[in-house]
Amino acid sequence: MTNTISDFVAKSGGVVGPHTTYALPGRMILTGLSNNKDHGGRTGLVEYTNDGKYIDTHWMPTDSDLGGAVKTGKYADGYGYDLRVMPRHNAMFTSSFTGWSNYMMDFGKMLADPEAMKRFGNTVVQWDLHTKQPKKVFDVPGAPLEIRCAWDEKHDYCFTSTALTSKIWLIHKDKAGEWQAKEVADIGDPSKIPLPVDISISSDDKTLWVNTFMDGMTRSFDISDPFKPKQVYEHKIGAQVNMVSSSWDGKRVYYTSSLLANWDKKGKDNEQFFKAYDWNGKELKEQISLDFTRQKLGRPHQMVFGANSLYGKVTIKK
Repeated sequence: MTNTISDFVAKSGGVVGPHTTYALPGRMILTGLSNNKDHGGRTGLVEYTNDGKYIDTHWMPTDSDLGGAVKTGKYADGYGYDLRVMPRHNAMFTSSFTGWSNYMMDFGKMLADPEAMKRFGNTVVQWDLHTKQPKKVFDVPGAPLEIRCAWDEKHDYCFTSTALTSKIWLIHKDKAGEWQAKEVADIGDPSKIPLPVDISISSDDKTLWVNTFMDGMTRSFDISDPFKPKQVYEHKIGAQVNMVSSSWDGKRVYYTSSLLANWDKKGKDNEQFFKAYDWNGKELKEQISLDFTRQKLGRPHQMVFGANSLYGKVTIKK
């Protein structure tokens, strides 16, 4: 059965730019990127039943409306982007990005606009998974994007990376059982703004793959000690690269190229591809390369793979 949601903005109370879809028992959560009032970064989480019936909107905490959350640093900006949960801790985490007025702007024009560069999120929010109430707002400066959580039931941490400051951040439980946010590593040369985008944790929680859009690189970090990630490998995937997904057995890594239609590179550097590599623990070897431009397939963006990564879906943006 297919149910098309055509009234998302109206039902949600003005949330714009649905991004992450996350399945929960009997529910699904959609994160937003913006709102229809000022097209800024203030947004929310929109909750639906599995068959697509609207339930509720949970707005991101702001300075003027924390929604019961504790502000741990300078920021409570209300921005949104990605979402992950750790059910055994009744914890849900969201990251932040930028609003409609920025992501609909030409990338080069935006980078040259000082006011636009101020309109990026700087927070990760911890939520109560059951009640959907925000609990803590952490300062994570520089637009934290994807959140990926450890797989092992004894590993109480997640990672995110910041697009503008090129850092890896660890969201972890401290000895007192409280969640904290800590900067733990640089990605490439932060002064060159390589623009980290997607990240992927291997199933044994020992490797973190990090993609950087501007230089088209993928980097492998040893995260055996999550507080001290160490880069151990890097490889250029293309002129630009966005999403990365490592297979459950750790032997294959998949990549797509498109970040945003208005932010993808121009001319010959506007490469649009899906690529698959074998990974032997030391180097990547390309096995599949699908040229989406030549095949007139649009822009490949997000990948959603099953547990064994034998079957999957590539979302195409036209």
